[in-house]
Amino acid sequence: MLFNKVLRASVQTGIRLQSSSAAASAKAATIQKPSLGFSFELTEQQKEFQELARKFAREEIVPAAPGYDKSGEYPVPIIQRAWELGLMNSHIPEDCGGMGLSIFDACLITEELAYGCTGVQTAIEANSLGQMPVILAGNDAQKKKYLGRMAEEPLMCAYCVTEPGAGSDVAGIKTRAVKKGDEYVVNGQKMWITNGGKANWYFLLTRTEPDPKCPASKAFTGFIVDADTPGIQIGRKEMNMGQRCSDTRGITFEDVRIPKENVLIGEGAGFKIAMGAFDKTRPPVAAGATGLAQRALDEATNYALERKTFGRLIAEHQAVSFLLAEMAMKVELARMAYQRSAWEVDEGRKNTYYASIAKAFAGDIANQVASDAVQVFGGNGFNSEYPVEKLMRDAKIYQIYEGTAQIQRLIIAREHLGKFKK
Repeated sequence: MLFNKVLRASVQTGIRLQSSSAAASAKAATIQKPSLGFSFELTEQQKEFQELARKFAREEIVPAAPGYDKSGEYPVPIIQRAWELGLMNSHIPEDCGGMGLSIFDACLITEELAYGCTGVQTAIEANSLGQMPVILAGNDAQKKKYLGRMAEEPLMCAYCVTEPGAGSDVAGIKTRAVKKGDEYVVNGQKMWITNGGKANWYFLLTRTEPDPKCPASKAFTGFIVDADTPGIQIGRKEMNMGQRCSDTRGITFEDVRIPKENVLIGEGAGFKIAMGAFDKTRPPVAAGATGLAQRALDEATNYALERKTFGRLIAEHQAVSFLLAEMAMKVELARMAYQRSAWEVDEGRKNTYYASIAKAFAGDIANQVASDAVQVFGGNGFNSEYPVEKLMRDAKIYQIYEGTAQIQRLIIAREHLGKFKK
């Protein structure tokens, strides 16, 4: 364990030194020649992270993924290794022991991990979603306590918002928190919580205003809750269509007592905090969908260059080559979409419009490209001995979690029309 900590500390120190060096080099380059204002070139640090994640995904995740898909077992060894390499929790601030990387940097890592297996990537990315409300709204004590521990050992957390009767309609949440003295007593049920059974702590959204007419912006409060708090009952692991090694569960809160020190900002601020996290987490989700699509394209292309029909490679048939071309177009555009949305928020600008475009488009094309990959494989694609049927199953959730494809379109339309109404 000590060796792993030393190794990880060395990796993080090296990364920070490289970051400073890269920043200095970039500054020098700016002085030497005028900036064009727009560039597709990654920094040396970003290239190194991308290559590290790519190597890890292809050498360690890809070979293990089919076994985890069949067993549904949580990929603990892979997650521990990702943590050791600095490929998890990349956005935890430096003053909490993290690396403080940008959303763009996190997206580059996420795409590569998703190429290996989106079940593994989702388990890792769920940490980002659970942590983001604390990063955005936590005070210094809350950040150091809950983010700091995740920089010290490979712990998981979860975003505990969805309920059996409240998914897209977040304002329909029924879980109640009632203040009693210096504590809040929580009762209710959450559902479809990623990392629900593995989390060390949860971000929890509850209703604190009983009046149903109270606007969502004032009715809900966000809490940080330790997973071992008495009264928390963790449900069975759900066996889903895809991303089967991800841990998804229902969680029941029965007279759970939470100290007032664990409230984020204050009563009534929860809805804004919960929704605000999505502007930073939807770009990585889109990156994950893009990684899956890239994997599907690569598998289909390699197969098309091996399989022969009518005396020639199927890649030489126009019907197949055009299908591959369409797949490639979609992957490239999805990548540009998530990178634009990540860049916008890293620049300190509101990226809601771009984040929803990226999430909706990448989620849709992941499903299309995975389905087309199965088509290229023909009968073999329908068989579990080949990799593409898993990709097709794994892809579907990208149109559902962190805001359905339809919710993204509502957001895009609202943002788009808002520009004209002004």
